[in-house]
Amino acid sequence: DGGPQGSGCCAIILTLLSYILVILFFPFSLCATIKVVQEYERAVIFRLGRLLPGGAKGPGIFFVMPCIEEYSKVDLRTVSFDVPPQEVLTRDSVTVSVDAVVYYRIFSPTVSVANVENAASSTQLLAQTTLRNALGTQNLTEILSNRVHISAQMQVALDEATEKWGIKVERVEIKDVRLPTQLQRAMAAEAEAARDARAKVIAAEGEQRASVALRQAADVISTAPAALQLRYLQTLSSISAEKNSTIIFPIPINLLNHFYKKDNPELT
Repeated sequence: DGGPQGSGCCAIILTLLSYILVILFFPFSLCATIKVVQEYERAVIFRLGRLLPGGAKGPGIFFVMPCIEEYSKVDLRTVSFDVPPQEVLTRDSVTVSVDAVVYYRIFSPTVSVANVENAASSTQLLAQTTLRNALGTQNLTEILSNRVHISAQMQVALDEATEKWGIKVERVEIKDVRLPTQLQRAMAAEAEAARDARAKVIAAEGEQRASVALRQAADVISTAPAALQLRYLQTLSSISAEKNSTIIFPIPINLLNHFYKKDNPELT
């Protein structure tokens, strides 16, 4: 009949026939039964549609019985793939194009074969959806400044979703965030205006400090008239060191008053 007992009897008969074929065509049958997997690979074997007990086989040599057994190779190395650029609408209604890279590995070969049809393709599609969901809840400034935090959130979300597939997501990195051209121009103009404003504030603060210093210097020079003459001489020395052909140097009025009084004695 078609119950469990009948299926068990058929399985026993087919298994015996397979062993008989291997023995009859020995040693040529070894070419079909002996398989090898590399150190970084594992083989998941199905016998009559059922997983063999004991888990995946490998690395090294293992045997596959003809007609009743088939196997799938699973690569355990870390695999990386690029998430295609996703057009995302941020929380502040700005459209950005974001792409990322995901690193994952298979930690359970049996689960990755038995629980999902194509582990690699399923992980890639899930990464695209997770990227869109993670960025859709963020502002533009948060996306630009908190890439590491967003990548960590995506890694945790992907790892939780793919754990039942036997996959461990090790790392997620946001590669690039591309803004619309008009938005780039607007942000550049805003940044330039902010820099100009800061430059004007810094220049005004410098002039204020310079005026205070000049006032203090004037107070000091006013108490010592000779200091003013020394300052004139120092300025003249600095100008002459530049090898100028013409030097315009101001003469203090108090020096001219002495000669003016000599020419007009009635003013004394």
